[in-house]
Amino acid sequence: MTEIDAKTDALVPAWLTLPDIAEILDIEVTRVRQLVREGQVIAVRRGENRALHVPAAFIDGVEQKVVKGLTGTLTLLRDDGYSDEEMLEWLFTPDPSLPGTPAQALAENRGTEVRRRAQALAV
Repeated sequence: MTEIDAKTDALVPAWLTLPDIAEILDIEVTRVRQLVREGQVIAVRRGENRALHVPAAFIDGVEQKVVKGLTGTLTLLRDDGYSDEEMLEWLFTPDPSLPGTPAQALAENRGTEVRRRAQALAV
């Protein structure tokens, strides 16, 4: 788990705590912690009590699961040497050619293009 700077924190429009995610996904908080440990989502410490938070865009509340394509994208970025903070910055920085942010594209089931761009970062 990492702490993020104010600039990166401001890029993410909404955050969820681990108990919030457990409720949305209808799983135990320990399972959410496992998702974080396994790298399926990124959790950062933020707020007054430094509680763990995950970007709300990473959770598909309708389907009750992690957004399709997120885990693979995070794996590609980690393999490229990105830190959690750098991954958040990349995922939530607007890209006019997408359009929107990579996180929005993943949520809209446009993950193939996002992963292609993540792979290109390694070159």
